[in-house]
Amino acid sequence: MSGTAPQAVVERALELARADECVVLVEETSSANLRWAGNSLTTNGATRGRTVTVVALTRTSRGVAVGTRSRTGVRDDELEDLVRAAEAASEEALPTDDASPLPAPEAACSPAAATPWDAPAAATDISAFSGVAPGLGRAFERAGAGGRRLYGFAEHTVTSTFLGTSTGVRLRHDQPTGTIDVNAKSAGEPESGAGTGHSAWVGQATRDFSDVDVDALEHELGRRIGWAQRRVDLEAGRYETILPPSAVADMMVFLYLNANGRDAAEGRTVFSAPGGGTRVGDRLASLPLTLFSDPHLPGLECAPFVSATAPGRRVTAFDNGLPLRRTEWISNGELAALTQTRRTAETTGLPLTAFIDNLVLWQADGTATVDEMVAQTERGLLLTCVWYVRVVDPQSLLLTGLTRDGVYLVEDGRVTGAVNNFRFNESPVGLLERAQQAGATVPALGREFGDGFTRTAMPPLRIPDFNMSTVSQAS
Repeated sequence: MSGTAPQAVVERALELARADECVVLVEETSSANLRWAGNSLTTNGATRGRTVTVVALTRTSRGVAVGTRSRTGVRDDELEDLVRAAEAASEEALPTDDASPLPAPEAACSPAAATPWDAPAAATDISAFSGVAPGLGRAFERAGAGGRRLYGFAEHTVTSTFLGTSTGVRLRHDQPTGTIDVNAKSAGEPESGAGTGHSAWVGQATRDFSDVDVDALEHELGRRIGWAQRRVDLEAGRYETILPPSAVADMMVFLYLNANGRDAAEGRTVFSAPGGGTRVGDRLASLPLTLFSDPHLPGLECAPFVSATAPGRRVTAFDNGLPLRRTEWISNGELAALTQTRRTAETTGLPLTAFIDNLVLWQADGTATVDEMVAQTERGLLLTCVWYVRVVDPQSLLLTGLTRDGVYLVEDGRVTGAVNNFRFNESPVGLLERAQQAGATVPALGREFGDGFTRTAMPPLRIPDFNMSTVSQAS
């Protein structure tokens, strides 16, 4: 990696540019990780790297063509080759249909709202886990004494993004991202004698690991393994189901990633109106739920401006630098906005509401914890983890996936056993329509999106008829 400061790389690349307009993004990333298996640490590591992306815009009589090239480990003497490669790509490309003029500094995010441009890139290293390692040691001892084995992975990454454009925008953001995933596996056979023991999972997202309580995570895993002392086999069917915040996070992130204004206006998604246009203004949830994003939300902070390396339907390099603000996608149960670029906002006639890298589902009077919702349940399922979720039908946002590492039977207000796994077919929009209760919103890490979209806060939801479509033999 070049020793040149990232700010200087941005300026030099813009000086070299010959295209009509140019965008340069430099990402400085450092990362550290821990891995453990069978109640013992196995590996740790740390990495650092730089990625330089050049987006060249060439205006022709037919429109604006875009060429994008990204490289890692670019030396100073290789920077001009990268710029020329992006320009050559733009000269060979067809005009794109999402073109808009690059924002001028006065239309971009205020530099005061972003990280100071001139400060050195932020970084992390293995010391990020100084408070986690002792907790893991204690957890390994307790798990071993209890006949459990712990497996898992913790990672901390800090990415500093430097954005410069030929229109004069200069913005920078430091993004820390941490996650910890822990699996527990019981060594013994369940009471029924079937299977090979039980597995449970918990995970947490964090900015700096100061809020990660490994003892509490291990305690929860021990509790779930304890529930599995009784094994209950159930047939496929529709069951009253409590979805904890982590499972809700996975379903709502799917909804959010598919809430694209352009796709909706073109009749491609569940957010398309039957006669054309979008469903903005329609009621989606029976409860007064609000789904929103806010780049400045404490604990879930993310970039306050658009940062994109290419044209696109959800985010586009043409919008680089535009400010991001708190946006309600669903307000008190009604669809209020869809993710938009400036171009799609023009075609849909809806306000510009750009994609933001965090997501919160919330109900004003939702106060119940998962345990309190279990205590209020006569008979149902507690579904702690969904896995391998895929889209079946974009028009209804029907998803299919597997339960994994924890489906439990609830009877008379308490968990009474572990249940076999299922394949499920559900739509997150359908879940919002049918949800009968929402609890207290807390930070949550989805299992499916735990390595890609980590900044979420969700409540537990009670679904009266969650569709477990078939029994799965997976364990």
